[in-house]
Amino acid sequence: MSVFQKLLLGVGISLSMTACNSGSGDRTPADTATSKPTGPLRVGPWRGVLTAQGQQIPFLFEVEQDSANRPVVYLRNGEERLKLDEITTAGDSTTIRLGVFDAALVVRPAGDGQLTGTWVKYDGKEPYRVPFTAQLGGQQLFLSKQQIDPADFNGTWSVTFRGEKPEDSYPAVGVFKQKGHDVTGTFLTTTGDYRYLAGQANGDTLRLSTFDGSHGFLFTAAKQADGKLQGDFYAGKSGHETWVANLDPNAKLPNADSLAGMKPGEKKLTFKFPSVLEGGSISPSDPKYQGKVVVVQLLGSWCPNCMDETNFLAPWYEKNKQRGVEIIGLGYERTPDQKIAAEKLRKMKQRFNVGYDVAVAGVADKDAAAKSLPQVEKVLAFPTTIFLDKKGEVRKIHTGFSGPGTGKYYDQEVAEFNKTIDQLLAEK
Repeated sequence: MSVFQKLLLGVGISLSMTACNSGSGDRTPADTATSKPTGPLRVGPWRGVLTAQGQQIPFLFEVEQDSANRPVVYLRNGEERLKLDEITTAGDSTTIRLGVFDAALVVRPAGDGQLTGTWVKYDGKEPYRVPFTAQLGGQQLFLSKQQIDPADFNGTWSVTFRGEKPEDSYPAVGVFKQKGHDVTGTFLTTTGDYRYLAGQANGDTLRLSTFDGSHGFLFTAAKQADGKLQGDFYAGKSGHETWVANLDPNAKLPNADSLAGMKPGEKKLTFKFPSVLEGGSISPSDPKYQGKVVVVQLLGSWCPNCMDETNFLAPWYEKNKQRGVEIIGLGYERTPDQKIAAEKLRKMKQRFNVGYDVAVAGVADKDAAAKSLPQVEKVLAFPTTIFLDKKGEVRKIHTGFSGPGTGKYYDQEVAEFNKTIDQLLAEK
């Protein structure tokens, strides 16, 4: 199983990546930024660095003030800007909750315009902490003492990631956009995408990173004489894979609708799970869902790809529910405690303004998820989306979700989703 699949399936491997030293040691001077005091979180642009496996994982963030002069942090990943507004201070320590994820940056001042602290994930099977530092005024992800004319990394690439064992190898599609030294892009896999990546090309070296509160990724690669890319991918404290890529405008993954299916002879899902709202339960046999097209979303509040899908589904549902379509969210959390799991999922519902029903279905494990839905042959990833027709019969099981960081692939994902719904609604 790949590192990324393990991350998606919630087996306790944490997220942080790099494949190459980011050349730190250089620092962007704090006096390049105009800042206002808001405790240790001074207003302005910052460059943060996570340190794991002897690697440095850089990311950018901004601190602003709201109307009550309270600090608000925005994580920046390429085009993405993630708002973090749950910030508390006790003594010299400030805790920045990382959105819907059960994680935080715990920081304290380390000199003028500097922070030190820890990235903490609270829902791991073992204590998970990664050292963190930040410098005010940082606006460049990767710092290099010498800028060398960059090689061309533009385009679509056929990628193979390789783990420690041969069976851990898996295919991917890399999509990169380059403007001078600046590069953005992502990787698509059969179980989801690596979301918004950003970085720089310097000579024949490519470095990309991201930090969304749950994931801290860093990829590096060197362009070879034959045009191939060879690089490294680090995941958290212990995950590491290598990767190779060939430029291929026709690169594609297996059909996401063909990776999972129903067991022979099975046509319907027969589950009943407790709602995240106390005292209720949710089943596709409930009167609310009869005669309607129903989308069943397998998700976890710990899963960034699931949050990308939820961010699409929540407003889509509000616009389309009057057409005779419903959505059921089945939450698989990293705790067996139903009350804690329900609390996490309620927070997710509030964060994304989710109007459809959400239930606590089990723990974040693919085998457990499959057992909770015994009619389904297997569950390969979170999210997985199951489409039921008006008769309650399963018509499609879609593995993974290509989020907005994938560009045209996200557009295709949305178009295919709408096409499926339109076809099922048109049936009598």
